[in-house]
Amino acid sequence: MIQILGAGDVRGAIVPVEVITSNELTFEEQHERQCLERVVEKSFYEAGKGLRELRDRKLYRSTHKTFFEYCKDRFGYSSRRQPDLLIEAAAIVDNISEKCDPMDLILPTNERQVRPLTKLEPDQQWEAWQLSVEKADGKLPSARIVSDVVQHMIERTKELYPYKIGEVCQIIPKDNPELKGKSKYWCIVSKVNDSNYTVTAWDGEYIVNIDHLKSLDYSDHECKQMQLVCDRITKLLCLNDLEEATYAVLKHLGEIKRPYLTPVEEKLLSVLESEYGVKS
Repeated sequence: MIQILGAGDVRGAIVPVEVITSNELTFEEQHERQCLERVVEKSFYEAGKGLRELRDRKLYRSTHKTFFEYCKDRFGYSSRRQPDLLIEAAAIVDNISEKCDPMDLILPTNERQVRPLTKLEPDQQWEAWQLSVEKADGKLPSARIVSDVVQHMIERTKELYPYKIGEVCQIIPKDNPELKGKSKYWCIVSKVNDSNYTVTAWDGEYIVNIDHLKSLDYSDHECKQMQLVCDRITKLLCLNDLEEATYAVLKHLGEIKRPYLTPVEEKLLSVLESEYGVKS
């Protein structure tokens, strides 16, 4: 038997949930939406911050010898650049956010949008990002738009100052007799002069013209890593009576074509430092 409920009888009746009839958001809903959007946008940013903490504090040391080996096993990164790119991207987002209220600023949502900005100085990164947003009509710019803006900014200054202090370059001897036999050397720009550069290679300083250098396009972090390697080599070369085998090892390190030492190379350099009583 089907029971018919009276007008005042609510037994068994389904109470409908509140139906949203307006497309407009309340102030609280607008704020909550912004907060949730920031959570989504910052997923790669938080990853970069976490990786930086793991690397700087060497929290991988109990299970792995190197940071890359740890990242490869734990997170599946197939290249050394992946964690470095995320770490650099997080630093750039911090730099952009400092210029303006993050809640009012369009921020990058993935690492590829930020990657071109690594080629600029910190004070130029915010400018490039703002120009990219403007070029995208006030919306989130694509990686291509950011890359185009960055390239335009680089070309503006490249004619006069193509290389910056701390940049890692390859020496191109050409017609300079003082650079003969040094075509395999990598070097670090230590000073920008009026018409040339002072660079530091594994065996000393050289003054070279613009056309005697070629950038190796290393990231800022990779340049800092190579600066540390250069400093360690220089400390050893300041000593007297180095054996021929020591010179051979240092020369090899001064000609490597990558922004890092292999585990064997790191061990060799550490052994030399220990043997000669030099602190790295």
